Amino acid sequence: MTTALTDTATLTGRALRHWRRQPTPVLVTLLFPILLVLMFGYLLGGAMVVPGGGDYREFLLPGLFAMTMLFGVETTYTAVTTDAARGVTDRLRSLPVARGAVIAGRATADALHAVAALAVMLACGLAVGWQPHDGAGRALAAVGLLLLLRLAMIVVGIHLALLLRAPDSVVALQILVWPVGFASSAFVAPQTMPGWLASVAAYNPLSVTVAACRELFGNPGWGGDGFTARHAVALAVAWPLAVIAVAGPLAVRRWQRLDR
Repeated sequence: MTTALTDTATLTGRALRHWRRQPTPVLVTLLFPILLVLMFGYLLGGAMVVPGGGDYREFLLPGLFAMTMLFGVETTYTAVTTDAARGVTDRLRSLPVARGAVIAGRATADALHAVAALAVMLACGLAVGWQPHDGAGRALAAVGLLLLLRLAMIVVGIHLALLLRAPDSVVALQILVWPVGFASSAFVAPQTMPGWLASVAAYNPLSVTVAACRELFGNPGWGGDGFTARHAVALAVAWPLAVIAVAGPLAVRRWQRLDR
């Protein structure tokens, strides 16, 4: 256990040193969500109507918090595939590194990046007038759900990257991620969508996390009365844990069998 923790800390430090030496990609991932806040909150926000009334920016920000966590899967994927393409992955596998330490180190580094990204988004939200209304405890619970979502995306990103091992294939991942993000309740209420798309958005796992965060922050929601809307907090805990339980062992197994 001591060896595994030491190896994990070493590999986490490696990733953090890369960010310090090449800060541009990190800054881009931190600043891009702010662009979305400005674009949807001010440029397009005047045309948006929140079901049941309320300020659109307060409706929007929890959705953008969740979107920031979702888009983080691309950061993880790119880092792992780049290591594979450069031969770093094969080099690490030839060393006496504890089983799972490489994956744990990558996950820890990306989790720290997620904390920084979420802190930037929360500060941006407060700057544009968003705020939580139901106390610090429930707000911290919402932040915990967002970080749990990011952890699930980290594990999925690592598994897919080890499976494909090609940095250029991140484009294919983006093609999958963006529809998941926009076909949700992050920007608009599902009731405003065509019938079939409204059903997809209502049962989109991202919508569950967004709805749970709006509930915990005390922000306006989309007011649905379906199963996912009534049990949003419980589902926002259950589905990322289920993803981690499935994708985590698959990622470790794939790491151990890269040469097969």
